Amino acid sequence: MPKEHLSRLIVSLVRESLDLSAISGSYTSELGQPPFDPRLMTALLLHSYASGLYSSRRIAKAAVERADFMMIVAGDPPDFRTISEFRKRHLPALAALFVQVLKLAEKAGLVKLGHVALDGTKIKANASKHKAMSYARMNKREAELQAEVDRWLAAAAAADAGEDKLPRHEAGR
Repeated sequence: MPKEHLSRLIVSLVRESLDLSAISGSYTSELGQPPFDPRLMTALLLHSYASGLYSSRRIAKAAVERADFMMIVAGDPPDFRTISEFRKRHLPALAALFVQVLKLAEKAGLVKLGHVALDGTKIKANASKHKAMSYARMNKREAELQAEVDRWLAAAAAADAGEDKLPRHEAGR
């Protein structure tokens, strides 16, 4: 994957910038480790949703077929049930993390609501006081980002629920 690829950015954010204690702290048993690293699963879901994949089955398929997803899972793709159960188990924590990532990406100029884009263009900037965000506007923007994350998570749940109703041979398409 190129250094500038979205998947690398997401892996870097998950490793270095996000507090995953709410997720990793839920694995307290001393009798073993979670089957997949919570950082890996978080990065996989975040990249999937940013790429427009919401179905656990399609995410699992992408982890086997697409280089960007294979890089995230380091060649050890989780089963769709594992993906679905991880999302269900950590839904509130994931929603908070996803809003945090969207804020970081928006602050860096990498995201518009609903679309992630990377660009290396260098332009002169004007730090106009008229363009600065007020506290009220920041609160409104945070609510918009939370609504976008809620739509992602609802779409993921709906996709899984719809596929669970399909006959087994049609569900993986």
